[in-house]
Amino acid sequence: MPRYQPADSLASPRFTGPSTFARLPYVRTLEEVDVAIVGVPFDTGVTYRVGGRFGPNAVRAASVMLRPYNPNLDVTPFDILSCVDYGDVAIVPGYLERSYEAIEREVAPIVEAGVVPLLVGGDHACTLPHLRAARSKGPVAVIDFDSHTDAWDSYFGEKYNHGTWMRRAIEEGLVDVAHSIEIGLRGPLYDAEDWTVLRSELGLEYLTTEDVLTRGPEATAAAIRTRVGDRPAFISFDIDVVDPAFAPGTGTPEPGGISAHDALHIVRRLTGIDFVGFDVVEVIPAYDPAGQTAFLAANLAYEMLSLVALRRLSGG
Repeated sequence: MPRYQPADSLASPRFTGPSTFARLPYVRTLEEVDVAIVGVPFDTGVTYRVGGRFGPNAVRAASVMLRPYNPNLDVTPFDILSCVDYGDVAIVPGYLERSYEAIEREVAPIVEAGVVPLLVGGDHACTLPHLRAARSKGPVAVIDFDSHTDAWDSYFGEKYNHGTWMRRAIEEGLVDVAHSIEIGLRGPLYDAEDWTVLRSELGLEYLTTEDVLTRGPEATAAAIRTRVGDRPAFISFDIDVVDPAFAPGTGTPEPGGISAHDALHIVRRLTGIDFVGFDVVEVIPAYDPAGQTAFLAANLAYEMLSLVALRRLSGG
């Protein structure tokens, strides 16, 4: 059995003990660890609603409802993977670039140890230092679930924020653009070329929300797998890709998104991919009165863990 596993919720109630992801042990070592859950309580990069700094705690609290067996993928991930809650990055509130340095400094040793980091944000600006921390894996195929491109050159004259991280990551050579894709774009734009520039200038593929709804989740997942191929990959999941009816607790909500069911279904179908990292971002508990956004984020993270477990079972 793996060294690190969750507490048994049939032996002790879920509402007891310290708040860690899925009731995993809080461990600050990387020995005999396969996946490390890391909180990134940072929201200085947002352009509208703040409060994502409280997202990691909310997702951890919701994650106590996760059970060991995943019936959709027929896998018990914690029987295969040794997983720990690695705690939070000590970000510097109000200082974006210093926080970037702290995130990269914390996450890079996890990657170097051969451990898969699963990061819970925090706003989407955090993904740039996440990718910097994974640079030893070479440019990675980024699967970005998001209602926005996050590929603007600047926002309010600033180069670094949650609306520019993708462009900066491409400029820094962190993204294998030929194998990367954005999923779920929607909403009003500043310019008619806000989406098309992804293909024409940056070389990224994308599917709008309308594309996803027309194709359905199965065909959408197939398109993602085809695009990624055999490249090492990173999922960045901005919770605002999901319709705010299912996930209201986020910073820049856009009506008319995909359902919680379809989001989970698509992620579950991304089997066989060599994932070197994940993040789930933009959860803001202050706008999540029933906690449904945090519960969805926790379950998405669980599906990501399950993908790693399945690949491990297959010898990947």
